[in-house]
Amino acid sequence: MTVSKLSAELKNTPRDASLVPCSVNGGLNTEETLSDHRIVLTDNLGEENLLPVKREKQDLRVPVYVLNMRGQPLMPTTARRARLLLKEGKASVKERCPFTIQLKYATGENTQPIKLGEDIGFKNIGFSAKTYLLEVISGTVILRKDVSKKIDEKRSYRRNRRGRLGYRPPRFNNRTRPEGWFAPSIQHRYDSHIRLVTKIETLLPITFKNVEVANFDAQKMQNPEIKGVEYQQGELQGYEVKEYLLDKWKRKCAYCGKKNVPLQVEHIIPKSRGGTNRVSNLTISCEKCNLKKDNQTAEEFGYPHIQKQAKKPLKATACLNNIRWQIVEQLDAEHTYGYVTKYERNKLGLEKSHINDAFVIAGGTNQERCRPYQVIQVRRNNRSIQTNRKGFKPSIRRQRYQLQPHDLVKFEGRTYSVKGVHCYGKRIILKNVKGKDKSVAIKNVELIKYGKGLLFTFKNH
Repeated sequence: MTVSKLSAELKNTPRDASLVPCSVNGGLNTEETLSDHRIVLTDNLGEENLLPVKREKQDLRVPVYVLNMRGQPLMPTTARRARLLLKEGKASVKERCPFTIQLKYATGENTQPIKLGEDIGFKNIGFSAKTYLLEVISGTVILRKDVSKKIDEKRSYRRNRRGRLGYRPPRFNNRTRPEGWFAPSIQHRYDSHIRLVTKIETLLPITFKNVEVANFDAQKMQNPEIKGVEYQQGELQGYEVKEYLLDKWKRKCAYCGKKNVPLQVEHIIPKSRGGTNRVSNLTISCEKCNLKKDNQTAEEFGYPHIQKQAKKPLKATACLNNIRWQIVEQLDAEHTYGYVTKYERNKLGLEKSHINDAFVIAGGTNQERCRPYQVIQVRRNNRSIQTNRKGFKPSIRRQRYQLQPHDLVKFEGRTYSVKGVHCYGKRIILKNVKGKDKSVAIKNVELIKYGKGLLFTFKNH
């Protein structure tokens, strides 16, 4: 008896699927019009067709967020379901990233409980929301680091302007600060935490919020053995600042070692580089070394042993101590503590990260994770300083350009992000057009979305 070889065509089969003996009837494919037709030849012979195929690790799930006809959030759906709704005209695209659709027909408003966890921080914010079975959103917000610098620039412009207004009568009674006032840089971080949660609540029907707060002992962070009355005795007890520094550095330049010369108070880490006025960041130097060091840190200037004596700044500690309870109160949220988060994270075997901390804060255990977002903050301004045509002093552009960096535009049928603007707003530079940046005229592109506020992206984009 001879064995004959039978061949068949497998339609709609992934290219990496294992080939097994079978029969195929095209009429049984009920979703043939919606599928990507891939034809694979197979036969009933050959042991290699029975071997398993190694599959590559798939990307994490990316939910699509859904709004009803009134713009209220519903439970998220899958990309396939959203694609069908858009194709059938039952929904429209509301936002590109995170991808959000709005339904065009009336639906029920039954939702599941969703818990949101927020890991508040000075430089980054972690967030994660989950249902009983799935994580539905997660990511890290990278906060702006240029707020203090912008405030300094604003102060210098204001002082110059007021210097030209000598005729204006003095006003000394307008410096009151209302209760709950924050310094502008701290206010920015507080607003960023609130704005993030507000944004997530427009995408998902959040039913429970939990925020991690931490109680920092700033003095114990600097001196772990401090106790009792020592809390009331600072480093400068019985000293004036310069006299303390002269005694500390033995009345000689910390850099060149010269004695019996005029000495100046100098920042180990310059203020323009994030240094503070705390006495631990100050030293004594002669005028020549001070001018030569300029805007360098002590380590960059060639004296790393001096920089090691500068204690770690406590900006983050002071900021979070100021705003943590206000955030909890404003969000009407529950709160937890860092040691609880660490215990639960270690119990689940998760590595330390803002996203994993937020997942644990939200009460996450074995839920299926989703692909995390990386969120950046984009500053939008209507007036910008620019150099005039002759390249001399800055001139003020009072009307914003039509397009700005981070805007999404369509060019030649594809979507790109704007990297920069030049030619006084008439041309823009697009990111990664066929592998490189490209300059195009704004009349050749179509605006999709302004890049302002919180921009949700993925790490590899």
